[in-house]
Amino acid sequence: MDTECQVDDNTLRQIAERLGREPRGLREVAVADGEGHPVVIRVASVVNAKPFPTLYWLIDPAINYRIDQAEARGTIARLQARVDADPALQAAMASDHRRHIARRESFLSATERVHLDASGQWPAIRQRGIGGIADFTRIRCLHTWYAAHLVEANTVGNMLEALWAEGAADQGVAAVVTPPR
Repeated sequence: MDTECQVDDNTLRQIAERLGREPRGLREVAVADGEGHPVVIRVASVVNAKPFPTLYWLIDPAINYRIDQAEARGTIARLQARVDADPALQAAMASDHRRHIARRESFLSATERVHLDASGQWPAIRQRGIGGIADFTRIRCLHTWYAAHLVEANTVGNMLEALWAEGAADQGVAAVVTPPR
């Protein structure tokens, strides 16, 4: 286990069970549900001497399943069409990415910074946003956006929750399965 990890053994077991493997570069539980179960974990941005720009991992099975279903129904394409048609959404997403990059950099240790300097690998950290994406106007994975959204609200997470709320109103079901922030 990572020496900088701030997770007890019981929580680590829960995380491994939810991931289906031991976590790599685990730093902390960023979001837990009301019962204390991990929902989003934060991982190191340098793992095994390589940049790892995906800062947050969504590990809640119910939310992951809901997002899997949304992606299977073409939700990424629907949301991307909205973004493509709206410069304000594009600007909001770019702002989300810049805030995420700053947050990720704030968690880097001195050792990780030295490694990134010496290896010339800073671009993977400083030029890639949520989920490691380089094009700040593209939605690649709802899971990474939503994991980041549960830590700090973002444009894609807000759009996804709005779609869920619309669907819930049509179907008479609970709108959002997310834990409180």
